[in-house]
Amino acid sequence: MSESATGEAKAEVKQASKEVKESENVAEKYSAMTVSKNSEMNMGDLTTVLSAVPTHKPVKKQIQFVEDKQEFSRFPTKTGRRSLSRSISQSSTDSYSSAASYTDSSDDETSPRDKTQVNVKGSSDFCVKNIKQAEFGRREIEIAEQDMAALISLRKRAQSEKPLAGAKIVGCTHITAQTAVLIETLVALGAQCRWTACNIYSTQNEVAAALAESGVAVFAWKGESEDDFWWCIDRCVNTEGWQPNMILDDGGDLTHWMYKKYPNVFKKIRGIVEESVTGVHRLYQLSKAGKLCVPAMNVNDSVTKQKFDNLYCCRESILDGLKRTTDVMFGGKQVVVCGYGEVGKGCCAALKALGAIVYITEIDPICALQACMDGFRVVKLNEVIRHVDVIITCTGNKNVVTRDQLDRMKNGSIVCNMGHSNTEIDVASLRTPELTWERVRSQVDHVIWPDGKRVILLAEGRLLNLSCSTVPTFVLSITATTQALALIELYNAPEGRYKQDVYLLPKKMDEYVASLHLATFDAHLTELSDEQAKYLGLNKNGPFKPNYYRY
Repeated sequence: MSESATGEAKAEVKQASKEVKESENVAEKYSAMTVSKNSEMNMGDLTTVLSAVPTHKPVKKQIQFVEDKQEFSRFPTKTGRRSLSRSISQSSTDSYSSAASYTDSSDDETSPRDKTQVNVKGSSDFCVKNIKQAEFGRREIEIAEQDMAALISLRKRAQSEKPLAGAKIVGCTHITAQTAVLIETLVALGAQCRWTACNIYSTQNEVAAALAESGVAVFAWKGESEDDFWWCIDRCVNTEGWQPNMILDDGGDLTHWMYKKYPNVFKKIRGIVEESVTGVHRLYQLSKAGKLCVPAMNVNDSVTKQKFDNLYCCRESILDGLKRTTDVMFGGKQVVVCGYGEVGKGCCAALKALGAIVYITEIDPICALQACMDGFRVVKLNEVIRHVDVIITCTGNKNVVTRDQLDRMKNGSIVCNMGHSNTEIDVASLRTPELTWERVRSQVDHVIWPDGKRVILLAEGRLLNLSCSTVPTFVLSITATTQALALIELYNAPEGRYKQDVYLLPKKMDEYVASLHLATFDAHLTELSDEQAKYLGLNKNGPFKPNYYRY
């Protein structure tokens, strides 16, 4: 080969190499599963079991229902950002998203209120994001049913008796696959249901679609505005030819709305079942003021709710939410947990197990002493605010973390909330011109100070585990079973059994709910002999602990 030919070949190779590099640079139970013979129970027994005793709890803080229409803070947003924070007001409705939902509210910006949708039965008495997602939602519900065996067995055992026949239940809860199992159980037991979401981001759109397709009147979608939220509640309550006689609430907003807007309908309610700290607090306040005109069941303070939904559930879901949103490694991180109640205890146990250095803030000396005995240092937030990596609130109070404290946090700190209400972190104070909000991913915002400092705020201060992850289905089965039995009792109770007051579920009820779930673990209870029962002064079939016993 001549030198000229060789040179040309080299030139071609060089040119090809150059083109490749350039292209690279351009490219970028009601159940058959009784635990023992002693745990068998029929519907007649339930009435006896559920004879609850009215209890009054001291209310530390006055909660009043204001006469004027609630006003909600609205702030300028960047293009594409959905409605922002709820106002810090009497409303307990913390808005949050569910990471379990595979559909995003931003896929279709058309408001569901502007759509005309019809289910297979020809009904349009619902308002969801997209009814066509029903098939996928049905699969999610079926998955949830597999880990809610006790609730499913309750459905199978009671559906022939239809203990809720004639019940018209209006519900305001998180609309997830697990809640759908509860709703469909209530329908199987004879109830008619109309449902809405207690939080503007908690709804799984595909699950709502599946419920609507099955005939349940659902008014909810992920990413509702404030106006949408109250509109959905009103559509559930105010409909021609249908008047509710039972309420299942989570947070008290539905109860509040009916009490203020539809007092005549509210007076005809046969019972309220409430599962949240905030909602129960409101009920006790109404009772104390002599304004509660219907009996109510306090599910939140049942042992099965406090211990399982609050402690064990949060022990798992706190890490799930933090990991999904931040990918943070907890070994050696300094974390402050505000509040050492059941939720705080669960969070601290999980964080400590991963090697985090955990501090506690507390107002209660008993809880503070428990924290000390569990190996945690109890501090005031201002003492450690400058050097901690993560702050988690779980008190149920307001302004637990203030703007002044947020100003003093170090760059890269994470702030989140595990309490029911969205008032614990003073998010409203961060909506100021000098601070920049930068959306990093769903439910994760960088709040940027003028000096460049960034604080990572999760779910805009709303409940972390349902905003950014999920909660264990098995735990929700326990709570849902308790709710279903409480509704059955209030609806079927003879006149005069329950006054216009707030009632705690009896110990026997808690024990029955727990017994239904023991079969999942193939657990076998030891039975007392007659001599042992007599010695302890107990009935062989329970209850096994007095009402004042602390588990």
